[in-house]
Amino acid sequence: MKISFHGAAQTVTGSRHLISVNGYNLLLDCGLYQGRRKETYRRNKNFPFDPSLVDAVILSHAHIDHCGNLPNMVKQGYNGPIHCTHATAHLTDIMTRDSGHIQEADVEFLNKRRARRGEPPVEPLYTLFDAQQAAKHLVHQDYIEPFEPVPGVVAKLVEAGHILGSAAIILELEERGRKFRLMFSGDIGRPELPIMRDPVLPDGIDYLIMECTYGDRSHDPPGQAYEDLQAIVTQTVKRGGKVIIPAFAVGRTQTLVYYLHQMIEHGDIPRIPVFVDSPLAINVTDIFRAHPECFDKEALEFMEADPHGSAFGFDLLTYTRSVEESKAINKMQGPMVIISASGMAEVGRILHHLRNNINDSRNTVLITSWMAPHTLGRRLLEGHKKVKIFGEEHRVRAEVKSINGLSAHGGQEFLVEYALASQDRLQRIFLVHGEPGPSQALREKLSETGFTQVHYPEMGEEVEI
Repeated sequence: MKISFHGAAQTVTGSRHLISVNGYNLLLDCGLYQGRRKETYRRNKNFPFDPSLVDAVILSHAHIDHCGNLPNMVKQGYNGPIHCTHATAHLTDIMTRDSGHIQEADVEFLNKRRARRGEPPVEPLYTLFDAQQAAKHLVHQDYIEPFEPVPGVVAKLVEAGHILGSAAIILELEERGRKFRLMFSGDIGRPELPIMRDPVLPDGIDYLIMECTYGDRSHDPPGQAYEDLQAIVTQTVKRGGKVIIPAFAVGRTQTLVYYLHQMIEHGDIPRIPVFVDSPLAINVTDIFRAHPECFDKEALEFMEADPHGSAFGFDLLTYTRSVEESKAINKMQGPMVIISASGMAEVGRILHHLRNNINDSRNTVLITSWMAPHTLGRRLLEGHKKVKIFGEEHRVRAEVKSINGLSAHGGQEFLVEYALASQDRLQRIFLVHGEPGPSQALREKLSETGFTQVHYPEMGEEVEI
């Protein structure tokens, strides 16, 4: 058996790992790489393997860096099943459709500029139509229930505790009389996160492909994140300002709404308007509502007791879909919270809210998640005093704050616990989905426990087992 690491190798984004066993090719995830624009397009456009020769795909969850290149793969000849949980299938469908629509719009705008310069047009990575075609390949699988993606491999999906429908993938492999168990963690969540159930730890695993995004640090507990958010909102309201939050449409937006809902119901913050300005986030929230079977006990109890009957709706909350509604928010005065996409502040409506509010010292830009290098979100987090938005330079006068306790990724302490849950049987760990610093820190921590068989594969590296 061979494992080829074609994404999220010595970087965080673009998850894509190819298992070759018994003459079949099984792909784990097919995500979009995110980084510098020219490099991003090249990496995402060109597959290092022939998509038509892949027999099956198993998807861990619906974040775009794990599912976002599926339409391109289908476009280039893949014709097999894409196995995932029910909630992941629903989320992947709308996430990739939205991605295809954005790429079409971006290329249309870019080609107008290229035409003025006498340059040839470029094509989008994929279109809305391509995303619709890819959705036809999605195959729903229940948690825990075994299925056979390719001959000689029995797969099982277990709770990853990261976002709605997220799963770790356990593979029971048999090849030439050898039997062993391989587990791909996907993105590892955290115990006691709001809304989500706790991650299932590895059990009886021989080989583990494991994320290490936060291998160098631990997070504040979710309770601390609640208190930090409460304090930031309260301080901004006293200044008469707005809290502008770039947020991922899947997971982070729903967690923020859930927390703000609780704060307002409990009187922990003033009764101010809250806007979710992202059509995608609204669609995602509808899918969250449709899958309460994925919620933890506390979220279900809150929904049952709440007078609104929902974790994601209350009287001061407004979901805005239209462009006109979005523009109207920026004309409003007074304290409010605006949650908008994209999560790394690279595209989408959040850019308009930042452009209109970043030069007002009463306002707060709140960063609540990891920001990729070279993104606007990372520049704000690093304290840049001037940033470019839509090609124009803006002075950052708004206060920039960050909260790390909202992360849906496990921190160092939990990653060590996760890795060592199968220590008595585990032969080797492959660290993916992490930058070199966090990877090295986690390797050192694991070495201190006596486990030294940890490998940090390079992009394109092939390992034989």
